[in-house]
Amino acid sequence: MGLHRVVAPSGVLPQGAERLDASPELWPGEVRIRVERLNLDAASFRQLSDEHGDAVRAEVLAIIEARGKMHNPVTGSGGMLVGVVDEVTPESPLGLKPGDRVATLVSLTLTPLRITDGLARWDGRSEQVPAEGHAILFARSIAAVLPDDLPVPLALSVMDVCGAPALTQRVVTPGSVVAVIGAAGKSGSLSLAAARRAGAARLIGVVPHARDAGTLTAAGLADEVVIADARDPVALAAAVSQAGGPADVTVVCVDVPGCEHGSILATRDGGTVIFFSMATSFSAAALGAEGLAADVTMLVGNGYAPGHADLALDLLRSEPGVRGLFEGRLA
Repeated sequence: MGLHRVVAPSGVLPQGAERLDASPELWPGEVRIRVERLNLDAASFRQLSDEHGDAVRAEVLAIIEARGKMHNPVTGSGGMLVGVVDEVTPESPLGLKPGDRVATLVSLTLTPLRITDGLARWDGRSEQVPAEGHAILFARSIAAVLPDDLPVPLALSVMDVCGAPALTQRVVTPGSVVAVIGAAGKSGSLSLAAARRAGAARLIGVVPHARDAGTLTAAGLADEVVIADARDPVALAAAVSQAGGPADVTVVCVDVPGCEHGSILATRDGGTVIFFSMATSFSAAALGAEGLAADVTMLVGNGYAPGHADLALDLLRSEPGVRGLFEGRLA
């Protein structure tokens, strides 16, 4: 689990640590990755860009240097990375071999990381960060060998959010009304496709702007596309209701805070809200549901589910609308 890499404080797991030991020498069970590209999670990238502007590159470097990992102290989130396996210890159970190009499917918040090129090739304008350095995987880490049929940036974008469609497909039942908030984004578009595959009867895609509405409509992933500010609870609930709600399942995929109460109001009594945004305040969600006397089940989106990477890649390959949205974002 990487406890031996925790520098401070003692007794916590790597994700909860203030600092990790990112030295390249391997312990039994570890794998060293030669880093090629980081993918910052959407909430972290937005916060860093908004707060630091043109100095975002320096701030990311400072975080990695101070913590031995990419762990945004404001959002508490990180992202994931792509790289080439450099060395594997005999005790590693991950099934990787030197030369494999892999995406790590565990958060950068728990991955020992050292950057050696100063992120010189990154302009600070994209979540995807060309980088050189190394990262360490533990025996309990997860990584997937990248497919040969997809460009690396595209595969990385999909694997960054592959937990969202996996849990959505698990929760949605045939005949359900499903609302996806932030539906034109990466996790949102995959969640719509997964909900359709699970048998949803009506898909409502919620987006904040007319531009996103046009993009999502053209993709054909939702039965109804509505424009609403997810931070306005009453307006969001009304928009979902007018589109055929309230929802049996509401999937929250936005990267801004303050969307908890609206998603609860947009969900029927006895329904389920899935929070995939790292900008979510889970205390606000819990107390908000209590204050609204809302009988809803609230799930924290787990970035891991068995087979999640294969499912997400299959949705990308089989749904032209999903692939078009992803390629549009990268362009």
